Amino acid sequence: MRVLIMGAAGRDYHDFLTVFEDREDAEVVAFTRAPGQNLGELGGVDRRFPSALAGEGYPEGIPIEPEERLAELVETHDVDQVVFSYSDVSHEHVMHAASRAMAAGADFRIVGPDAMMLEASVPVLAVDAVRTGCGKSQAAGAFADALADRGHAVRLIREPMPYGDLVENRVQRFASHADLDAAGVTIEEREEYEQHVDAGHVVFAGVDYEAVLDAAEAEADVIVWDGGNNELPFVRPDLHVVLADPLRAGDETSYHPGETNLRRADCVLLNKENTADAVAPVVENVREVNPDADIRHADSVVSVPDPDRIDGARVLAVEDGPTLTHGDATRGAAAAAAETYGAAARVDPTDAAVGSIAEALAEYDHLDGVLPAMGYSDEQIRDLEATIAGVDCDLVLAGTPHDLARQVDVDVPVVDVGYDIDLHEGSFDDLLDRYDDRLGL
Repeated sequence: MRVLIMGAAGRDYHDFLTVFEDREDAEVVAFTRAPGQNLGELGGVDRRFPSALAGEGYPEGIPIEPEERLAELVETHDVDQVVFSYSDVSHEHVMHAASRAMAAGADFRIVGPDAMMLEASVPVLAVDAVRTGCGKSQAAGAFADALADRGHAVRLIREPMPYGDLVENRVQRFASHADLDAAGVTIEEREEYEQHVDAGHVVFAGVDYEAVLDAAEAEADVIVWDGGNNELPFVRPDLHVVLADPLRAGDETSYHPGETNLRRADCVLLNKENTADAVAPVVENVREVNPDADIRHADSVVSVPDPDRIDGARVLAVEDGPTLTHGDATRGAAAAAAETYGAAARVDPTDAAVGSIAEALAEYDHLDGVLPAMGYSDEQIRDLEATIAGVDCDLVLAGTPHDLARQVDVDVPVVDVGYDIDLHEGSFDDLLDRYDDRLGL
């Protein structure tokens, strides 16, 4: 059987390594990289999944091609089966991909959790979501804090973002800013790793998640999985917590594989209720697809170190990139902080945008006068820096969970916006008490 895997540099590699690598009856002839999944800066059609990771059966590695060539690749490589392996896309998007694959003559498959989940030797608490940008990393960090306070050796495993050398990034361990600097991670990676490192936690990631899990287990007596986008956990959880976002009501049952997460969840945490009007419909949707789920409610609370600086100021709101782009959110924590602390105005960055940032703002025209912190390459970081420098404002509010001022050099002051999850009832430690038996702690 000849297989093509549709991906976005993450779950696709994991599906290959766990399901297809050693099979004598299957050959993976190509990966495709998805449009709109922030991979445009990662090289041309000659980019390959290297033989050092693919194994002896792939001495020349595996080509990674643009997804728009799907039908052509199916024909050229005589593909029998197309496997869909990326996340945070609508159900309609998935079925359009299926239609393209089948029209070209191939079968269409999605790998299920039993085939791709790894088994851990220590308890695993997985935090996932129905869409990107629900606040799962804040929840994962809160759980990690609570477990560490109980004296546990906690290690976080983050879903992959292997944008650099795949062999070099086979297993990544981040315990300090020096580790992040040495790895040359992108702004998008910093948004996911830096907040955990700042809290004193060690984060593992990479490409080969069997090796990643082995490395984490060597240091941990409990693992917290911090999922990416709305992807399934790569490690089978003893407790599965899934976040939903009432600001995007309805998305919890209309995006892949977020709905699968929702249906499999032990606990569903509805976040951002302090800024949402559509909480009841989300509760109804959760009850319909997962009537046994433990539903919890929470607010997303923003904070800044010096609120008086914002009062009356003209501010530029810079937000978490993926939340705004393929997460479809119109705004984020920086815009919320501008309103909370009395900014005179939020300055729209559109007219000042240059290069790839201008292209991104044109593509994602749903944005509410905010700037996504995109930086997948040095050139894009320079475009981001030039865009910020060109905005006539008093302050930059950085609603991204990494230190923006470390990445861009601008004259205007940058104020970091923090945001935390405030449970309506009890604390994250109380939630752990509720599930002590599940985790065996």
